[in-house]
Amino acid sequence: MENGSSTSFVLLGLAEMESLRHFYCPIFTVIYLCILGLSILILSVVVTDHSLHEPMYVFICNLVLNGVFGSSSFFPKLLTDLWTSSETISRDKCLAQSMCIMVYGFCEVMTFTVMAYDRYLAVCHPLHYVNLMTNAKAVKLAVECFFVSFILNLIGVLLTMRLPLCGTQIKNIFCDNMAIFILACSDTSVNNIYGTVCTIVLLINALLTIAFTYVRIYIVCLRLSPESRHKALHTLLTHLINFSVFLVGFIFIFIRYRLGAKTLPASAHILLSIPSFLFPPLVNPLVFGIRTKALKSRMVYRLKTWTRIHNRFTV
Repeated sequence: MENGSSTSFVLLGLAEMESLRHFYCPIFTVIYLCILGLSILILSVVVTDHSLHEPMYVFICNLVLNGVFGSSSFFPKLLTDLWTSSETISRDKCLAQSMCIMVYGFCEVMTFTVMAYDRYLAVCHPLHYVNLMTNAKAVKLAVECFFVSFILNLIGVLLTMRLPLCGTQIKNIFCDNMAIFILACSDTSVNNIYGTVCTIVLLINALLTIAFTYVRIYIVCLRLSPESRHKALHTLLTHLINFSVFLVGFIFIFIRYRLGAKTLPASAHILLSIPSFLFPPLVNPLVFGIRTKALKSRMVYRLKTWTRIHNRFTV
C-alpha cells in the first residue's frame, strides 16, 4: 500500500508512444504552438478593438482562454516526457494535472451553455438583449464558469487525496481524477458518487439548455428574413460544431471506468480521450475566427499590420 506525496504513478500511455516519439513530438509541438498563436491573435484583436466589446466576443475569449489553460495542462508535460523518455509522475503533480484537466472540461461545458443562452437572448429577445446581456454580465458569467468548475473539482481532488493507494499504473498519457482513485485500497463509493452526480448534472443541464435554446432560435429563424436567418443559423452551427467535437472526448473520460473499461488497452484510452485536448483548443479559435465575419476581418487586418511592421524592421 502506498500513500503520501512521495508516491509516483506510471503513465502506461507514454510507453505506447515511446517508439514513435520522433513522429509525435513535432506534430504535438506544432499543434500547441498553433493553439497559442491563434488564441493570442483572437484575444489581442478582441481586447484592442472596441467594436468587438460585446458579450458574444467575451464568451469567445473565455472559450479561447480555457482552451489555452487546458492544452497547457497537457501538452508541455507530454512533450517533456516523450523527449526525456519519462513515464512517471509524482502523486502531487498527478493530482494537480487532474485538477487542471477537469476544471478545463467543466468550464468548457459551462461556457458553451452560457454561449447558447446568449445567442438565445440575441435572436429571440433582440429588443431587450442590450439590457439582458451586458458586457459586465458576460464577464461575470465567464468568471463564474471558472469559479464553479474550480470548486467542484477541488472537492473531488480533496476526496481523492485522502485515499491510500494500492496501485501506481494509469492507462493514459495524463492524469484524471477517476484514474487515480480507482487505484485506492479503500472504499471509493463517495468519490464515485460525487463525480458521477456532478458530471451528470452538469451534462444534463448543458444539453437541455443548449437543446432548448437551439430549438427556440431555429423556430424564430423561420420567421426572419433570409439574410437574418442565415446569420443566426451560421452562428448556431458554429457553436454546435465546436461543442460536439469537445463532447466526444469529455464523455469518454467520464464513462470509461464506470462502464468497466479497466480492461481496455492503453492505446484505446489514448485514442478516445485525447480529442478533448487536441481538437477543441485548436478548432475553437479556427472555427470562430473563420466563421465569425467581424472577427475574421479584424484578424486578417491585424495579421497584415504585424506583417508590415515585421517587413519594415527586417528591410
